[in-house]
Amino acid sequence: MCGIHATITASTDSGLSPELRQSLVNRGPDHLGQAQREIPCPDSDQTLRLYFTSTVLALRGDHIAKQPLEENSGVGSVLCWNGEAWRINGQLVSGNDGEAIFSMLQSSTSSTSSTSSSNQDREAHIVDVLRSIEGPFAFVYYDSPASRVYYGRDRLGRRSLLIKRSSESPSITLSSIASVPTTGWEEVSSEGIWSVDLKAPDSSTSELSFQNHVTKLAWLPASNQEMVSSIGVFNHELPSSKHELDFTSPSLQILRHKLIESLKPRVLDVPEPPNAGSDIDVRIAILFSGGLDCTVLARLAHELMPISQGIDLINVAFQNPRQVALQAKQPHLQASDIYESCPDRATGRKAFAELQSSCPGRYWRFIAVNVPFEEAMTHKAKVLSLIYPHDTEMDLSIAFALYFAARGTGDCYVDQIEWQPSPPVTSTSARVLLSGLGADELFGGYSRHEAAFKRSGYSGLIDELKLDVSRIGQRNLGRDDRIMAHWGREVRFPYLDEEFFRFAIGSPVWEKCDFENTFHPAVIDPAKRILRLLADQLDLPTTARQKKRAIQFGSRTAKIESATGRLRGTAQVST
Repeated sequence: MCGIHATITASTDSGLSPELRQSLVNRGPDHLGQAQREIPCPDSDQTLRLYFTSTVLALRGDHIAKQPLEENSGVGSVLCWNGEAWRINGQLVSGNDGEAIFSMLQSSTSSTSSTSSSNQDREAHIVDVLRSIEGPFAFVYYDSPASRVYYGRDRLGRRSLLIKRSSESPSITLSSIASVPTTGWEEVSSEGIWSVDLKAPDSSTSELSFQNHVTKLAWLPASNQEMVSSIGVFNHELPSSKHELDFTSPSLQILRHKLIESLKPRVLDVPEPPNAGSDIDVRIAILFSGGLDCTVLARLAHELMPISQGIDLINVAFQNPRQVALQAKQPHLQASDIYESCPDRATGRKAFAELQSSCPGRYWRFIAVNVPFEEAMTHKAKVLSLIYPHDTEMDLSIAFALYFAARGTGDCYVDQIEWQPSPPVTSTSARVLLSGLGADELFGGYSRHEAAFKRSGYSGLIDELKLDVSRIGQRNLGRDDRIMAHWGREVRFPYLDEEFFRFAIGSPVWEKCDFENTFHPAVIDPAKRILRLLADQLDLPTTARQKKRAIQFGSRTAKIESATGRLRGTAQVST
């Protein structure tokens, strides 16, 4: 994980304020580096200046790979890299991925001389390298010989990158986070790779001249309407006869294998956090509601990780004034019930107990994050600045939960499952967070999937699932990245691994959910039934039967400032 910032401008202002610089350092506390390049403007006596800033959270390789990565100090090409390239050309990446990618991007200059290699050949090579990467990333790359800047986000938009085009001067600024005031920033679309020709713009003209020389380059070399997020083809096959999804289904073992393969690079070889300040070696924490998706990840991570390493389970609950008012009418309730009665707290403790029972020998630590209303309001301005350009009540509700969960400070439970009056307070040392996001879209976990099946059968369900997975890259992962990376932690999404994603969308729909057979002998719900069967097989019987609950309702952040709760989730946040 890194923070990146780049400005293309004819002025001497890099656009990096002290506040924005600190926000980037929060994301990458291990190193801050800067680079600058100057290019004579065509048809003008002015100079085009390129300012690059990178901060680094070192999680790959045996050393801190200082950024920006430069061909030579002060001259040549520059790469600002924020991400994790798990595979390149289908092969797992060992060592530092940013250095490997920069070397590959540079190989076009070493194999052919700049005089004989056309700009088209250079661009084709650069785009092929970027297309070959699997994993979450955002980047800015300055190709010096061609005087071009490339930038973008991965196909699913799992890392943040914002863009701001100045109306006062011909400039473009790219950043992991918006500066304050936040007006004018937009999310960079994940639908392609973007290129700016720096030789074409005339710096004496308006900002629109710059914009006219931004080119979109497709993720795929040839158009394919059947591809979902430029990753794989969705399976539209309909069952030829009645089918029941059960423990004997071959897809169950395939799912387990694929999910383990997705987890391996995400939980193994994570470096020990610096200044951990604890005798317990904890490198991985899980955003833990106690629901199906995250608990299965925890259980499988246990199978892979050294038994000497602990795993933190971070569970967040909020003091919602509406619930406080309701509980005030019930004098028998204790003050602790404000948090302990949150749905996610109850499911979290149950799942914690199941993991302890099914994984003897593992050091599990349940971190109960309790957030008073006043504390949430104290952080509201910061949260709003981080989620920008998202600004709805639903955005804020989800962001509050992720923000305080990623902070990772709360009451510590190791041997005791149930609430204790004075537990010790701890902060996770883990710099890697695992999230179960994506499972609902891939395996039919939302109520709208069941409604689509009831309305139009398998064909309607397939259409609804395909729509959901097609929208992942255009939704809110950039927002979530900005929120959680603020605490110097990197969130990883095993269900959104490209190979796993390709497997899931390529599987027949009846091998994922089973709305045709609502009753199951083991009393397992039809939504995400294949994942529920896996949980049951992993000795997580209670987890296998948990109902789906959105994070803002499970943690009670939904419309936390509304006295009635009737405010629409799409309403703009009042500041």
